[in-house]
Amino acid sequence: MVTVVYYGAGNIRSVTKAVEAAGTRVRVSENPKDIEKADRIILPGVGAFGKAVEALRERRLIDPLRSFISQGKPFLGICLGLHLLFFGSEENPEAEGLCLLEGKAERFPAGIKVPHLGWNQVNQVRDLPLWKSIPDQTYFYFAHSYVVKPENGNLIAGTTDYANNFVSAVAAENYYGVQFHPEKSQKWGLKLLNNFIAL
Repeated sequence: MVTVVYYGAGNIRSVTKAVEAAGTRVRVSENPKDIEKADRIILPGVGAFGKAVEALRERRLIDPLRSFISQGKPFLGICLGLHLLFFGSEENPEAEGLCLLEGKAERFPAGIKVPHLGWNQVNQVRDLPLWKSIPDQTYFYFAHSYVVKPENGNLIAGTTDYANNFVSAVAAENYYGVQFHPEKSQKWGLKLLNNFIAL
């Protein structure tokens, strides 16, 4: 079973339907106890970084999420869920993320059209279980204006070219984050979710 964290940010329905289509049961929850006891967690999200952090704090989910990841269980952050793994975001400098990965999310440089919206390729930087049977440079669906800047380059699992090269996937032991939306990426998005379920 996969637990999808609900905190009021993003379209939970599309994520849950995609996970079910990938082959497993889904529980949507904002209960800290469910988070602590979960087998696998997906943290989705779209919208403002600061509001997302506030919503997680109001639901008392920050510590349970950190605790879950520290147990070595599989975790996947999608879009804003990727950003939340880091210390913060340029979007709301006063807001502190989960602080599991050093670095922050930054807005695309001036002059680049935002949001980056639509299909684009992901260059697989590292050989990971998440990429199993997915060809390198596969197209996934993106919708974002901010990108993560990890301080540790070894965390980078995928990059994408949009006027310049940006980090589109990270991996650190048992937890992963992707900038694209696998739930909107049809065949290969479902394959990625299937790979996550198999971890």
